[in-house]
Amino acid sequence: MKTTLLIMAAGIGSRYGAGIKQLAQVGPTGEIIMDYSIYDAIKAGFNKIVFIIRKDIEEDFKQIIGERIEKICNEIGVEVDYTFQCLENIPEGIKVPEGRTKPWGTGHAVLAAKDIVKEPFAVINADDYYGKEAFTKIHDFLVSDQLKANAFCMAGFILKNTLSDNGGVTRGICQVDDNGYLTDVVETSDIVKVGNGAQTKGVEVDVESLVSMNMWGLSPEFMDMLVTGFDEFFKTVDANPLKAEYLLPIYIGQLLRENKVSVKVLSTKDTWFGVTYQEDKDYVVGEFRKLIEAGVYKADLFSDL
Repeated sequence: MKTTLLIMAAGIGSRYGAGIKQLAQVGPTGEIIMDYSIYDAIKAGFNKIVFIIRKDIEEDFKQIIGERIEKICNEIGVEVDYTFQCLENIPEGIKVPEGRTKPWGTGHAVLAAKDIVKEPFAVINADDYYGKEAFTKIHDFLVSDQLKANAFCMAGFILKNTLSDNGGVTRGICQVDDNGYLTDVVETSDIVKVGNGAQTKGVEVDVESLVSMNMWGLSPEFMDMLVTGFDEFFKTVDANPLKAEYLLPIYIGQLLRENKVSVKVLSTKDTWFGVTYQEDKDYVVGEFRKLIEAGVYKADLFSDL
């Protein structure tokens, strides 16, 4: 059965500073975080990789990862494709607001793949490390009878395992019922570590909360829902034309409140980490070194595929 890993790699990375954060080298032989996600996904059973990028980083992206991953995947029968998130790719009859320079968010990014993803798929951020467990759980869900047109899943990470030491982060804090199904996602910005806890704008946040790290398992029919939601989103853009974003967890939360979908939360105790700030890089390099020393990965990452 064909299953796709859809990697959102079009982020501008303004908080990271100079360079493209998705392409920061963190492994012992120049691996980037995406390498580890792709490896874990292939080991879990995914057999198609689709990169969502911007046209202006296409050359660098293909030089640093795309061509290399294509060669590895061609040898083991895994398909690789690309699609582009573009500011001007919006509903017919709508004009880009004057002064708008950034694309329209993660929901818009996924929509960029609607013509090439026709099978069950997982969505991840390019600059996040998720661990092995989540990929396996999501893949197993996608190929099971649990996946239906409106029945999805997501990886649920413990908030304290996802925070940065170097600044505030945005997390989708999840509300889950007694059967493990998502009831709401509350997008919460500027969450910072405070001692053994966390706060946002001076308000305490429960560090044991499950959060969405934009790792979803979705049906191909979800693309049609996204198209509908994107049209509705543009009815609200005039209120904030330069910064309004069509965010994946916000839209899925809306569908949940309208009882149009269900989302099974697949909890994982793996520690998430990523390169949000320039200062995060040294920490991430050290974490991958520990994983290699512990035998989780080989220094020659793809050698056992």
